[in-house]
Parts: sequence; C-alpha cells; structure tokens
Amino acid sequence: MKKKFQDLTIEIVKGDITRQTDIDAIVNAANAFLRKGGGVAGAIHKAAGDELEKEAVSLGPIKPGQAVITSAYNLPNKHVIHCLGPVYERDVPHDKLLANCYDNALELAEKHELKSIAFPAISTGIFGYPVEEAATVALNAIKEKVPFLSHIKLVRMVLFSDNDYLAHESVLKKW
Repeated sequence: MKKKFQDLTIEIVKGDITRQTDIDAIVNAANAFLRKGGGVAGAIHKAAGDELEKEAVSLGPIKPGQAVITSAYNLPNKHVIHCLGPVYERDVPHDKLLANCYDNALELAEKHELKSIAFPAISTGIFGYPVEEAATVALNAIKEKVPFLSHIKLVRMVLFSDNDYLAHESVLKKW
C-alpha cells in the first residue's frame, strides 16, 4: 500500500528489511549498546557481517529515542540507522520516545542526503509496544516530518508479520 504526501511516498510492505535492494538506508531496531541481538537487530547484523557491529558499538551506548548511522557493509544499502526504541511502560513517555526514533532517523537520512529509508516496527517485539499503537505513533511522526524533508522521497515500512502489516495498513488507510 502507498500514500503520497507532498513529495514523499510512504509505503507499507510485508517483507524482510535486510532485502530492500532499492533503499538507501534501513533502520535497525537496536539495543542500547548497538550489539548483535535477536529479532530485527539479529537479522540485520547477520546479513551485514561482523564489521557492522565493530562500527556500531563505537557509537554507543544510546538512549531510547536516539539514532546513529553506520555503513551497511554486506547489506544492499548504503547505511544502517540504529534506533533504540522504548520499552513499553518502562521508558516514558513511550509515545514521545518512539516518535523520536522516527524523527531522529529521518534527520540522519536527510543530513546524509539519502533519498529512501526503510523502517521496521520499532519496539513492537520484545520491547512490548502494542503494534496498533506503535503504528499510529510511527506513521504520525513520519507525516509530521514531511514538510522538513528535501532529500527523502520514499519511506517504506517493512513489516515481518501479517499482524504488523495489517496494523500499519489500517493507520495509513485512515489518512
């Protein structure tokens, strides 16, 4: 599913974030120390190779809502942007911290003059953020950033499960 806002296209797709060959930067749902982990972080680190962790850990630790950028190594992208999402109901205000992930990732992509970026559903796995609520926060944060984006033309939400896809699609349909 796609929607256009000014010069920005927002796409919702079901797929594997490590296989977004037409995207300049993918976003890693990172841990604070930017090390290999499980879920999205584990898949990204595995696909990128050991060099990703070597570069990333030198930029950590980061706090919830913060983002840093690295090279993508063996991934088909130019960069990986690492965001630490909030743990639901522990890191508060969780909605503001989650919105900051998207805002800060878009800022880094814009600063590096990237044209496209792909996000997973940050914080919805082991961090416990309810998917429907996270989808609303994520897409609203992206939409609010549109007037400030001059380089980015495509934001893709890459969702691994049917449930995540349907939740994001539902939010986007309401616009």
